Amino acid sequence: MVQLTRNLKAEDFKQYYFLKDELKDFCRSEGLKVSGSKEDLENRIIHYLSTGEALTEPNIKQFSNEASSEITLDSRLGENFRCSEDKREFFEKEIGSTFKFKVKFQKWLKSNPDKTYRDAIDAYRELQNSKEKTEIGKQFQYNQYIRDFFEDNDDKSLDDAIRCWKYKKGLKGHNRYEKSDLEIL
Repeated sequence: MVQLTRNLKAEDFKQYYFLKDELKDFCRSEGLKVSGSKEDLENRIIHYLSTGEALTEPNIKQFSNEASSEITLDSRLGENFRCSEDKREFFEKEIGSTFKFKVKFQKWLKSNPDKTYRDAIDAYRELQNSKEKTEIGKQFQYNQYIRDFFEDNDDKSLDDAIRCWKYKKGLKGHNRYEKSDLEIL
């Protein structure tokens, strides 16, 4: 496995998979910003490895601490919906302890600001019953690898999938599942 250091070339960096925590640790050690998505961190690091300088980023308006008003079934979701702890508690109370802010539901919440929490609960239940697979974002390579592994190997275990993933992510190049990854087993 290649080590993420300031001596790594940007082109080489792009060829390997790093966990978000590894990216944050590197940014922290080099005095770079550690906030943002995995893609934000990767872009910062690529710029830094290419130029030796921190990436100049525009100031992004931070979400204001909304005055927490009581959430009811008839409350409107509103613009810039955030999956916060008070909203999680509300949904857990209404839906049950199995509630999770899954990707499909988060997308629905953010794209329906004029809907109510009652509408959101109905949408959540409908999405839970949907058999349609969620598209996995490119920053979640591990999740995509595991899904693809099991589509091709329903007789294998999660331990097998993880072992193949660890092998694959240590190789230069892409991190997509291939049948040849099974050679490590």
